[in-house]
Amino acid sequence: MKFTSLFTFVTAAAVVSAQLPFLGGVNTAGYDFSVASDGSFSGTGVSPPVDQFAHFAGEGVNLFRIPFAWQLMTPSGPGGDIDESFFSKYDATVQAALSASTSPYVIIDLHNYARWNGGIIGQGGPTNDQFVNTWSQLAKKYGSESRIIFGIMNEPHDLQSVSDWADTVQLAVNAIRAAGATSQYLLLPGSSWSSAQAFPTEAGPYLIKVTDPAGGTEKLVFDVHKYLDSDNSGTNAECVQNNVDVLTTLVSFLKANGNRQAILSETGGGNTASCETYLGQELAYIKSNLGTIVGFAVWAAGAFDPSYVLSVTPNSDGSDQPLWTQAVKPNLP
Repeated sequence: MKFTSLFTFVTAAAVVSAQLPFLGGVNTAGYDFSVASDGSFSGTGVSPPVDQFAHFAGEGVNLFRIPFAWQLMTPSGPGGDIDESFFSKYDATVQAALSASTSPYVIIDLHNYARWNGGIIGQGGPTNDQFVNTWSQLAKKYGSESRIIFGIMNEPHDLQSVSDWADTVQLAVNAIRAAGATSQYLLLPGSSWSSAQAFPTEAGPYLIKVTDPAGGTEKLVFDVHKYLDSDNSGTNAECVQNNVDVLTTLVSFLKANGNRQAILSETGGGNTASCETYLGQELAYIKSNLGTIVGFAVWAAGAFDPSYVLSVTPNSDGSDQPLWTQAVKPNLP
């Protein structure tokens, strides 16, 4: 009996250790600057200040999401080779994040809204093969980095077919695993701008069918977003909701469909009293449901100026924005 109890304990501990810790962190933007919602790109990207990684890790952050424009990664076209000059710059940022004191996880986020220059992936725009070729190359680059999380696509929206998009996601999962990245977590993006609210009725029923060639489904995490302003755009300084009702519905859906997990990889608000209150309530709810919603990343720091409406970029004197201090920091791991 004692041996059985010990075996059970050790087995349970091993299972827990294989799971993601509760993740709390921030989007460090810059390489995505000027990517439009139609997947077009007109800029050159801006490197996020790497000193922010140490700053935020010192406060308990263990997750950084680093978005990039597809056109910067493969400038010759959506099915082209990775540009080694850009990748070297991007990877230096990723490695700086990975080296922070909390041993954080890092989401590499393809930030193109399921598009390249207006065309939807697999639906009249870039082919599925062109899309998965990019992920195959990135998976080979990061196959040995256990704390890399692959963010397959930022905010797909206005898709012609959600079921076809789920098929595209499956192909990306297959390609990442076939390239040798078999241990990393993969973020599966839904529809309607990765809407947490739409997920249970729109993309969720299709994405729960996506399988992992590496086995099981525990490393396939659903990628959802939800803002707190009046039109859910993340463009207004005032917040009007805490999203607890939306997240409660999401949690119920995930539990009813195999106890699956999601991550809120974008949320945020202005440095206002309303957002300090509502965002704090939202993040507290997530932390209380960490078995189902594995974490959050607030939008945004990185190359954003502190004057940006949703900025959590530290001030030049090292002090934090009020939203960070009042709503985010208390709910970090």
